[in-house]
Amino acid sequence: MSKVLEVNDLVTKFYTLDGVVNAVNGVSFDVEDGETLAIVGESGSGKSVTMMSLLGLIPMPPGKVENGEAIFMERQDLLQMTPAELRDVRGGQIGFVFQDPISTLNPILTIGEQISETLVKHKGMSKNEARDRVIELLTQVGIPDPDLRYKAYPFQFSGGMRQRVVIAIAIACTPKLIIADEPTTALDVTVQAQIVDLFKRLRDALGVAVIWITHDLGVVAGIAERVLVMYGGRPAEIASVKDLYESPKHPYTVGLLGALPRLDSRESKRLVSIKGAPPDLLIPLAHCPFAWRCDYAFDRCWEEIPPLIEVGVGHHVACFYDMEKGGPRNG
Repeated sequence: MSKVLEVNDLVTKFYTLDGVVNAVNGVSFDVEDGETLAIVGESGSGKSVTMMSLLGLIPMPPGKVENGEAIFMERQDLLQMTPAELRDVRGGQIGFVFQDPISTLNPILTIGEQISETLVKHKGMSKNEARDRVIELLTQVGIPDPDLRYKAYPFQFSGGMRQRVVIAIAIACTPKLIIADEPTTALDVTVQAQIVDLFKRLRDALGVAVIWITHDLGVVAGIAERVLVMYGGRPAEIASVKDLYESPKHPYTVGLLGALPRLDSRESKRLVSIKGAPPDLLIPLAHCPFAWRCDYAFDRCWEEIPPLIEVGVGHHVACFYDMEKGGPRNG
């Protein structure tokens, strides 16, 4: 498979009145054609800032991409593009589904006008051509009576239907990559399952790669092939979904999984919580960012930042402690 996106050593900082916020600190990952990569972590871990940095969506100032490259379709570095070039990529080759559809959609434009706008800009369609394509898209994302809904306004849709409209905008130009930033967070559980199922069907039908940003590991198993776990603006662990759930290597990942209720367990177990709070990203760290919350931390953890190393086929972890051996990792 070819790589749709390859990100290397991304660093993003925010220069604020309180100091420099080290939001993203050397993040590297890749996404292959037709693959779904989930990026998981609690609030403030750098998930959304990473994606917004790639597409030129962080406010500059105070934000600034300090380092890195993001090779799209094996030829274009997104971080070297001009704002005009990025605008052509966004919505055209890369679709973005934001967390809150009500703030994404324009309340004074009809649904049809908002989806058509993307098609006219990126595909050069006439208004009639765009209208036919919009009806097709609304049908594709499961919105009933698309001819009537074309003329409706966002306030006339439920939360789940508004999110389907945002997804229709994201896929309108048949992109190579869709970035979904916690697209089910504001929805109830039943609608969440419907949106996840819709994404799976669209991914398979369109052959599009997906980056699914979430704080909920429970959703990940049903949609992704691989997972990037982030903590403190850094990658903590990268693995296939199967390997991550069966054999997590980072104490933070173990804590996240321990907080999930298991329906397949034959015995009831108390859910665990991760002690402490996330690191203050205003403070530059010279040690493992998870050290003060970790039950396995030892001297080296307080002296160095662990690099991301491969511990199995396609399984990488940034930790000095070997969970399987029950002691410090060699090397």
